[in-house]
Order: sequence, then structure tokens, then C-alpha cells
Amino acid sequence: MDVKIEKSWKEELKHEFTKPYFLQIAAHLKTEKATGAVVYPPGPLIFNAFDQTPFDKVRVVILGQDPYHGPGQAHGLSFSVPDGINPPPSLGNIYKELHKDIGMPIPKTGNLINWAQQGVLLLNAVLTVRANEPASHSKIGWMDFTDAVIRKLSEEKKGIVFLLWGRFAQEKQVLIDETRQYVLKAAHPSPFSADKGFFGCKHFSKTNELLAKQGLPPIDWNPVS
Repeated sequence: MDVKIEKSWKEELKHEFTKPYFLQIAAHLKTEKATGAVVYPPGPLIFNAFDQTPFDKVRVVILGQDPYHGPGQAHGLSFSVPDGINPPPSLGNIYKELHKDIGMPIPKTGNLINWAQQGVLLLNAVLTVRANEPASHSKIGWMDFTDAVIRKLSEEKKGIVFLLWGRFAQEKQVLIDETRQYVLKAAHPSPFSADKGFFGCKHFSKTNELLAKQGLPPIDWNPVS
């Protein structure tokens, strides 16, 4: 099937697009549309993380769970919201840690596209969700797809910094070859768990230290720069 996704990713993942699980995803989304269900993000933004961060540009991966399920929030980048939408609580806590870690002023925008364009793959493990129903698409096949993405990055690239926040993301650690990649783990930035190890994790300065060790430029973590 012809999947509209950035060309380097299309080449890397071409074998996934013909597998039964992926055809099942496509069929499920068509059924949702036919029955009038509202699904986020909009169709053209489902693969936005890949479109903004081509395969050869990936230096960091931040793994989220599934898209925001409120109107106007999801735009295909984990933890990010479009301009004009207030930063949700988890993103607010990410900003608090950035302020504490590197002194970054708290931004008003929740749009993290600037990170994505520097090589930070903002990947949700599930790429779609039904409106107001969190995790509603968690069993339609997306997990198989994003597991394949993580495996492909781990096998074919070297020195990526994977930020795994919370138990759900940390379950993906088994897919990562830690002799070739870096893994930083902390609690999830959600208000329910941020004070259990996310605050004070210093993952943003640590990520830039690991990139510098490889002779790579740091990430500018200010989304409005």
C-alpha cells in the first residue's frame, strides 16, 4: 500500500507496510471514518514525527504513549501540541525540568517541532486515538509498527539517546541494543509521577553531554528559538 510518509522512512519501513498487522491498522481507521468516529491526529499528521525527523537525522528518541485525545491537541509529535494550544500538564512538567536542568525560560508554546527538526524523534507508541478515549487504538496494530521502528533505529544507527519516561516507555528497552545506543530512564512527567524521579533527572543536559561525546552538536531545547 502507498503510505504517505517521509521518503527515507518509507524505504526503511517498506516491508512493514505489507504485513497483515499494518493492513489491519488501515482497515480499522477506514472503518472509524466510515462510522463517523473522530480520530486524532488528522490523517495527514499521523506520520508527522517521521516527516519532521528523517531516518538519517535521528539523534534522540523521546517515546510517548498515545496521542492527546482532546480537540486540536494532537499533531503527530509525542508530548507536543500545535501553536495556540496550552501546554498539557506533562509538557508543563517537562518545561519545569528543563528550567531546573539548564535554566531554560518556561515557554508559552507547546509546539516542539523545533526539537523534531534538530533530530529528536517525538514518537508515540500508538499513532492514533479516538476522541476523548485514551488508549482506544492501543490494540489495533500500532505497537507492532513502532516496535519495528525502534528495532530498525537500534540495528542500523549508532549513538542514539533514547529517553524512556515511565513504565510504559521502559518496556521498550528490550528492543534497544545498549552496546550501540544510550538509554536514559526516569519516571513519567505526568503530574501523577513527575515527583517520583522525573524532576531532577537532568535528561536534557545529559543528552547533550552524550551527543558532545560523539562530536555531535547539542540539541537547543528551547522550542521558540
